[in-house]
Amino acid sequence: QVQLVESGGGWVQAGGSLRLSCAASGGTFSRYVMGWFRQAPGEEREFVAAISWGGTTTHYSGSVKGRFTISRNNAENTVSLRMNSLKPEDTAVYYCAAETNPTRNRPTAPTGEYDDWGQGTQVTVSS
Repeated sequence: QVQLVESGGGWVQAGGSLRLSCAASGGTFSRYVMGWFRQAPGEEREFVAAISWGGTTTHYSGSVKGRFTISRNNAENTVSLRMNSLKPEDTAVYYCAAETNPTRNRPTAPTGEYDDWGQGTQVTVSS
């Protein structure tokens, strides 16, 4: 089992930027597809971005593409989410997740394909 701890959330005005980080421990981080998800109050958890083992392939939801950038550092067992041009509708708890299937190296969106989750970090964007 992978332990995941998110950090970097906070409050920002619309148009601002934040950078979230997720530190992983346990297992072989470099062989996990990593994803970021978010959940707003009263809403279902939704996909934000995912990245392949080596970081060469990424996948984004349509609502964040062009504004958010996912990256990873396998030497430090971390995955980050750079969020620019933030909007009030980006307000949510953000979670990182690990997909640990050792035979699958494809950034994927469905929450059910991820095995381990962090506790989340709150991002609030004011208008």
